Amino acid sequence: MRDANPFVEWVVKVAQPCNLACDYCYVYELLDRSWRDKPSVMATGTADQLARRIAEHAGRHGLPRVRVTLHGGEPLLAGPSRIEHLLHVLKEALRDTAECDISLQSNATLLNPLWMDLFRRHGVSVGVSLDGGREANDRHRRTRNGRGSHASVQRGLELLRRPENKALFAGLLCTVDLANPPLRVYESLLAHEPPAINFLLPHATWEHPPPGHDPDRTPYANWLLAVFERWYTAPRQETRVRLFEDLVDLALGGDVRSESTGLADTDFLVVESDGTIELSDSLKVTRDGGAATGLDIFTHDFDTAAQHPVVADARRGGLAALADVCRSCEVVRMCGGGLRAHRFHPSTGFANASVYCADLRVLTTRIRDRVVADATALLGGVS
Repeated sequence: MRDANPFVEWVVKVAQPCNLACDYCYVYELLDRSWRDKPSVMATGTADQLARRIAEHAGRHGLPRVRVTLHGGEPLLAGPSRIEHLLHVLKEALRDTAECDISLQSNATLLNPLWMDLFRRHGVSVGVSLDGGREANDRHRRTRNGRGSHASVQRGLELLRRPENKALFAGLLCTVDLANPPLRVYESLLAHEPPAINFLLPHATWEHPPPGHDPDRTPYANWLLAVFERWYTAPRQETRVRLFEDLVDLALGGDVRSESTGLADTDFLVVESDGTIELSDSLKVTRDGGAATGLDIFTHDFDTAAQHPVVADARRGGLAALADVCRSCEVVRMCGGGLRAHRFHPSTGFANASVYCADLRVLTTRIRDRVVADATALLGGVS
C-alpha cells in the first residue's frame, strides 16, 4: 500500500561506537542497551541495500529531494572508505530519481584535511555538537578517560571554518545545561561563526525528570528565553536558531515539520548499522529497545514501515496524538505537546503532557506574545 505521507529523511547509523563518553548520551548512558548487539560499523552490503530502498521509496512517491544524515555514535569512526562507499551508492541509486542532500553529525574531534577533502568532493555538510566554551562543554562532553573534548572540537571547527570548507559547515548543536549561563554559552557558540545553532533540551521522562526540573520556576524556559531575547533583538542576524525560527513561524500562523514543535507528522526514520529500521533516537530514553520496530531494510521496504502500527503511531502528529490536557492548551499548536519521548511515563506510556510542559508553555507563550505584538505594530505602521 502506498503511503500518502512518505519519508523524506533517513538518519543512518554508519558507526555504533563513540570516542567520547558524554554523561547525558541517550545511546550509551541511559536506559537503552540495544547498541551492544549491533555491528560497530555498517557493512558495504547494508549500505547498498539502504541506497536501493531509499531510491525505491523516492521513485514510488515521486520525491524530488531526499535527505540522509550520517550519524552514530561518532560517524567518522566508520572510516573514509566505508563513508565514501555509502556516498557513492546513494548517488548512483538516486541518479535519475531524486536529489540527495547528505549531512553528517559529528563531535568534530576526528576531523582532518582528508575528511574535508572527501566531504568537499561529495558535497557533505557537517554539523557539530558543542555545548559552549571549554568549561560548559567539558562538564559533560568528555573522553572515556575523563579528559575534556573542547580543545579537540575547536581544532575541528577551525578546519571546518577554513575558506575552502566553510560552505560545508551546517551549524552547531547544543544541549541546554542549567549550570551554564545562557548568554555566555550563546556568545561562545557565536564565536565559531556557525550558520545555524539548535538548542536541545536534555532527554528526560516523567520517570527520570531532567536536572533542575521545577514546573513552578520553569528554569529551562528562562534559559532559552534569555538566548531568544539576545537573538531576536540583535541589530543584524548573527545566526539562525531553528527552535526559535520554528516558534516564530508557528506564532505567525505558519507550519513547520519538526519532531519537537508543531503538530505535523514526522517524516524521517533511523536505519541502524545492521539495517534494522528504528524510530527516533530520543525514544531510547524511555526504555531498553524504546526505538525498535522489528523491521529491517532487507525484509521490508519503507512503505511497509510506514504502515506498521508502531511506526504509524510514533510519527503521527495532530491533536489526536496528544493527551487530553494538551488538546485544550492555548499553545498546543506551537509546542505540539513537546518531543514524544519527553511525554513518557512507565504506567501511562505517551498519553501525557511533556515533562517539560510548564517550561514549554512559558517559552511558547512569551515568544508568541512578543512576535505577534511586533507584527501587529509593524502592520499598523504600514497602514
